Amino acid sequence: MAGPAHWTSDVVLVDGGTVRVRPIEPDDGPALVAFHGRLSPDTVHSRFFTAKPRLSDAEVERFTHVDHDRRVALVAELGGEIVGVSRYDRTGDEREAEVAFVVADEHQGRGIGTVLLEHLAAAARERGVVRFVAEVLPGNRRMLEVFEAAGFAERSRYDDGVVHVELAIEPTERARAAAEAREHRAEAASVARLLTPRAVAVIGASRNPATVGHQVLLNLLNGGFDGTVYPVNPGATHVASVRAYPSVLDVPDPVDLAVIAVPAGAALDVVEQCARKGVRGLVVLSAGFGEVAGGGDAQRRLRDAARRHGMRLVGPNCLGVANTAVGLNATFSPFAPRPGRVGMMSQSGALGIAVLERSARLGLGVSSFVSVGNKADVSGNDLLQFWEEDPNTDVVLLYLESFGNPGKFSRIARRVSRRKPIVAVKSGRSAAGVRAASSHTAAMASPDVAVDALFRQTGVVRVDTLDELFDMALLLESQPLPAGRRVAIVGNSGGPGILAADACAAAGLEIPELSAETQAALREVVDPNAAIGNPVDLVASATPAVYDAALRLVLADENVDAVLVICTPTFAAPPGEVAEVLPRVAPGGAKPVVGCFLAASGVPPLVGAGAGSDRGAAGGGREAGGGRDRSAAVGGDRDRSVPIFASPEPAARALARAVTYAQWRQRPTGALPDLDGFDPERARAVVDRFLAGSGDGGWLPADQVDELLGAAGIAYVRSVPVGGADEAAKVAADLGLPVALKASGPDLVHKSDEGGVRLGLDSGTAVADAYREMADRLGDRMTGAVVQQMAEPGVETIAGVVQDPLFGPLVMFGLGGVATELLGDRSFRILPLTDLDAAELVRSLRSSPLLFGYRGAPPADVAALEDTLQRVARLAGVVPEIAELDLNPVIVSPSGAVAVDCRARVAPVPKRPPPDLRRLS
Repeated sequence: MAGPAHWTSDVVLVDGGTVRVRPIEPDDGPALVAFHGRLSPDTVHSRFFTAKPRLSDAEVERFTHVDHDRRVALVAELGGEIVGVSRYDRTGDEREAEVAFVVADEHQGRGIGTVLLEHLAAAARERGVVRFVAEVLPGNRRMLEVFEAAGFAERSRYDDGVVHVELAIEPTERARAAAEAREHRAEAASVARLLTPRAVAVIGASRNPATVGHQVLLNLLNGGFDGTVYPVNPGATHVASVRAYPSVLDVPDPVDLAVIAVPAGAALDVVEQCARKGVRGLVVLSAGFGEVAGGGDAQRRLRDAARRHGMRLVGPNCLGVANTAVGLNATFSPFAPRPGRVGMMSQSGALGIAVLERSARLGLGVSSFVSVGNKADVSGNDLLQFWEEDPNTDVVLLYLESFGNPGKFSRIARRVSRRKPIVAVKSGRSAAGVRAASSHTAAMASPDVAVDALFRQTGVVRVDTLDELFDMALLLESQPLPAGRRVAIVGNSGGPGILAADACAAAGLEIPELSAETQAALREVVDPNAAIGNPVDLVASATPAVYDAALRLVLADENVDAVLVICTPTFAAPPGEVAEVLPRVAPGGAKPVVGCFLAASGVPPLVGAGAGSDRGAAGGGREAGGGRDRSAAVGGDRDRSVPIFASPEPAARALARAVTYAQWRQRPTGALPDLDGFDPERARAVVDRFLAGSGDGGWLPADQVDELLGAAGIAYVRSVPVGGADEAAKVAADLGLPVALKASGPDLVHKSDEGGVRLGLDSGTAVADAYREMADRLGDRMTGAVVQQMAEPGVETIAGVVQDPLFGPLVMFGLGGVATELLGDRSFRILPLTDLDAAELVRSLRSSPLLFGYRGAPPADVAALEDTLQRVARLAGVVPEIAELDLNPVIVSPSGAVAVDCRARVAPVPKRPPPDLRRLS
């Protein structure tokens, strides 16, 4: 019997290679026998506690025929061979299982045992097992270390020559952190294989200069690569005066990286040859895969072949990779990257060329560049793992067209952004987002809200154009982060200064009055006619020396967080000479300086020491692990480079984004709070029971919605469904008058607009009359009604969940009631929703002041509202079958928050691995 398909995963090991983990199959007998035959006697003794030179037929039958419930076995497979086996067998206690592991001797120390433990534990939890037990010989230190490193709660005891180990396999924060750390090290190592090779083979290196393969070879030869380059061409003995080989198998020495530039139809055979050669990484430039109709299957076969043999793959349909630290330029771009400290990723090859051209023209140095193309394997997530620890990278630039695994991106980017800024252009604003509109929540999930929420919560600086991408790169690579929003403007003409002030205000920056001490000091060094408030107008006679003196004084003002310098060319202020002042004014300072030079040709976009040159070895202040401390001066005592803009508006926007990022970095990380009364098992039972009877799912009946909210601990008003006027009157009396009466029916979404809601009914007669009047008005569309208790008056808000096809659950919060769609005042967040995320979500609305005692009204219980949002988010996380959840309104009063009108739609979802399980998508 085949095991569940979602138990099959490709996983990166600690050395950067890959293995496939899958359930054992009945026909694995010969492979298992071969695997056992390769084990050393010591490894066999550690596994079986005795010598066992071969497996008996009965043992092979038992080991390969499992039921995937009481008995489960997973294998790790590499190159078609089994290299590791893990298994569990339930004990007499149904919630306990005995486990055993064995890894081939030549692959021990690569992390295969830990991977198998993680995946076996995930399968066991799915089957209701909560505890593993094992017996291990004291000399089997590797296996004991695997258990210790897993992070699970562990107990062990020594008895009768054996170590008895017990693991509680419920995922704890310690276990998650340990798995995340292993994932980080492994994926960073896999990218390092691609970017730091010692030998590169260019397969498809043509002698025709007008081909991709020829251009890549030339770029490798001309880029100063530290290693060896081998052209591979079956029809030539040499290419570009370098000896060529008929195939990669004919290359006499080891090859670390293969750059493949052959027709798509030949690429798979080349990958198989690379596997036999022992190549460690692949860059596939060839087009004709997933980007063309019918090419998806060929792309999957290419990816699977690479992973099956332990290789990571960049591409296909990509521009290539570069790493200036080792002189590697394995791209076919006509523009070579210049050394620097910015890591760049482009999903588009054409835009990748534009990025390299622009960076060279601006003098912006590159640490490494990767064009991921179709992202069959290596993605931005892998690159972030590498750049996080890369000592040569201070800033990360991403051009994204799609997300492969947004949840993983969120987890990694939250961590990386704490150390290094990530700036991203995400294309496709008009195509992304949620298109369903069957509820208030879904209708307001406009395109691209998921991407905005993702970037906002992870600290990623989102920009809209390539111009803005490079504006941010120039600023963040050269300047410290601003401590606040207060900007001083210093220039030699009044008009541009006012324009700059307007641009700063429009970007959300502040223009404070300079201190009296600063103004007095300025008066001593500037022209008597100068304006010394803010903006500072030095007037047209200001010389570079006046700029120098004024800027030093302004930068010393405690009311100033950043300085924007304006220069209009005059007889006294040649732009080139003023530009030279800027890097000198604050060496070692903690405040950013940017320039805006109007009508000035010849001033480069980056001025100062190191601008446009090899700054990769410049050192500078470093955090532990290699990241530059962005809050301190760049480069220690050396002069800083300063970015120069052609107009005030882009300078102001860049500064404002830097401020927002700096504030994100300074805030606490947030936590997932304990939610008293939250019962995930009960919530699951409600949904499972409904789906068991409905097949394809649908809208939950009102009583089951109440049960679902009760399981989540969400406060709601009591409501009772009724089928007639007399029943409504009786229920109203039982609930306690006054009550609300609301019509129900599958087509009644906007009940208030259609006369389907009556509030404050204070007698049984009023309730019955209201029911009859609704029935007459709505006809067959009204299938019944609900009678509800009246809620305490307060601010009406809306909370809910809608599923994005890629990003999963989105939590929405906004102004509720009948004005929901009219005002459109709402905001979205992705999961997980921390306590800090919930607090920011509540305060993100234009109407948020209504909750805090607007115009003398009593303040609402905001803490109760934040708790409700936390419960909504947690519910969406533990019950993924909730397709939509719409709580409108949630009335927030001084005494709490209560959901009044609630709808929930559920739908079956396929079984998937846990989102935090270490695996490649």
